[in-house]
Amino acid sequence: MKQDDVTQIKVGNASIGIIGLKAALEDIAKEYGDGPDSEVRKKLLNRLGTKNYIPEKARDDYEKAFLREFKKLLGKPYKEEAPDGIEIKVLGPGCLQCDRLEQELMQVMAETGIVADIEHVRDIKEIGRYGVMGTPALVINGQVKSVGKVPSRSKLKDWLTEAQDGRVKV
Repeated sequence: MKQDDVTQIKVGNASIGIIGLKAALEDIAKEYGDGPDSEVRKKLLNRLGTKNYIPEKARDDYEKAFLREFKKLLGKPYKEEAPDGIEIKVLGPGCLQCDRLEQELMQVMAETGIVADIEHVRDIKEIGRYGVMGTPALVINGQVKSVGKVPSRSKLKDWLTEAQDGRVKV
């Protein structure tokens, strides 16, 4: 199995690696591109359930996540679930600066005790969806904070504290 065969997606509040997601989405799109959501959800769950462990209690969450990814592929409107806590995305192909930004974030989180979900997005198409023209880029709770550089630790700390405080008030 190649690393490209595993795609990270959000299922409920967790980031889950799904084996064969891209191929399944493309195949189902050919046959059910305009089909009803309920049918697409079931087809994707059945297909992906053969290669991935899907807990019985979480089947509905997986179906929703698969349908969301299906709609993204087709360019149709979809509902993004609001994250619990702080959601951080480091956008970049895996260069030294991108990896350094990810490490700096982890160190700041360890120093401050701030808990967040960090995802390193390496897929160029996915990075393009954020409209950034340079890497590394930093996205916190859906807002682009930095592009083309690794911000200072104090700046990272400020942004994470701001994001944490914003979550507490909501």
